[in-house]
Amino acid sequence: MIDLILSLLCFIATLCIYFLNKRLYRRWRKLVLMPLVLTPLVLVAMLLIAHISWQDYIGESHWLIWLLGPATLAFAVPVYENLAIIRRHWLSLTAGVVTATLVAVCSSVWLARLLALPEVIQRSLAVRSITTPFALAAASQVGGQPDLVALFVVITGVFGMATGDVLFLRLAVKAGVAKGAGFGAASHGAGTARAYEIGQQEGVVSSLVMMLSGVLTVVAAPLISQLMWAAG
Repeated sequence: MIDLILSLLCFIATLCIYFLNKRLYRRWRKLVLMPLVLTPLVLVAMLLIAHISWQDYIGESHWLIWLLGPATLAFAVPVYENLAIIRRHWLSLTAGVVTATLVAVCSSVWLARLLALPEVIQRSLAVRSITTPFALAAASQVGGQPDLVALFVVITGVFGMATGDVLFLRLAVKAGVAKGAGFGAASHGAGTARAYEIGQQEGVVSSLVMMLSGVLTVVAAPLISQLMWAAG
């Protein structure tokens, strides 16, 4: 009973901290104040200070993780409403999704091997560039550890969102479709949120690329595992 009450309190605290963080970010648009950055830091500090175990925290908060699936699918609504953009650029978007998926998986695994990281980290990094629901589904087939996968996905999303604008400026990328595709392929949900802040077209393209990259990675996960770790 005590564990249940503690889990419920953690669940309520998570929601309160998140919504307060959103209000704070609306007022001061700073990277460090983003909900995806500040909220996890506050929650980790809360757990450490109060000596609350991960099991007690996640007891009731696991519903928030479950909601990631419906939240990701909700991005399909603006995509459907802007099918004209998709029809106009379907070939370049398809080529971009395939290329981005190959580069993300291969570069992550090869760099991890170059740094002599353990195989479990290599397998977890392989799916870091797709949004969490897809990443967790792919991780079960690739052999990644769910907790590590979730961590790498968040870090990838935050880093891509934070550096995307600077990279686009340096590379002189001005087309909305290109920016949206870049955010969706490299920093999934976090990047898509940033893309919608820039413009509707950027957000729609980012949503589509994020979902297609996720589906492609999940479908190809058994093949990725076989090709990358055939000796295992």
